[in-house]
Amino acid sequence: MPPETALLESRTLRDSVIERTDVLDKVKILTMLPDGLHITTRMVAEYFEVGEEAVKSLAKRHREEFHSNGMHILRGADLHAFHRSTMDLWERSYPQAITQLTLYPRRAVLNVAMLLRDSDIAKRVRTYLLDVEESARSGSEAGTEQLPLEQILTERMLAGPIGSRLDAVEACLADVGSTLRELAPWMARVSARLDGMDRRLDAHGRVICAMSERLCDLGEDMTEVRRDVATLKAEAAQRRARRTKRRRG
Repeated sequence: MPPETALLESRTLRDSVIERTDVLDKVKILTMLPDGLHITTRMVAEYFEVGEEAVKSLAKRHREEFHSNGMHILRGADLHAFHRSTMDLWERSYPQAITQLTLYPRRAVLNVAMLLRDSDIAKRVRTYLLDVEESARSGSEAGTEQLPLEQILTERMLAGPIGSRLDAVEACLADVGSTLRELAPWMARVSARLDGMDRRLDAHGRVICAMSERLCDLGEDMTEVRRDVATLKAEAAQRRARRTKRRRG
């Protein structure tokens, strides 16, 4: 098997395995942004358990190669549009005042794994890639049918600690299924009560609308009363003025 460091030195070798991005999740689960396509520099650093500066420095030294594998930088209107459509859905905090955002698709993340020296996660990804490559080549040379990459990776995954975790997850899911079945009658009752509340709220809404219309009518009546009072006051003032004039005359 070629040494793990061969990927660090040979871009040709890196290009030959760049499509095998599913290896990333076999070594460690890669959490994506809500768009399901990209991650940020910070997320790349968290995945490989290194500082952000290590990732930025690597991207700067191999900018052309990373760009060819999908890394791109958003600025201006593109950045604002991405924030509105994607980042606003993200549950984690992120600075909204940034002027640019570097995004990595899975190919670019795998590219980082093949170039990042001081990361145990990156080393495991490289080793995994070369193990799969060697297994596929050995099977071909022996005249046997070459196993699909997904099958090889799945068998390796299930044979290790991840397989034990999957067994535990399946057991938990079985418990969840029985719990959901027990909750079904209760949820049906809750749904019926919510329907009743909706009907009562609709009735209250109609009553409030009727009261609002009545208050509007009362408002108009009060306006007319105020006009009548003003008229009566004016007439009374005129009569007083006439009486005063007659007395003086």
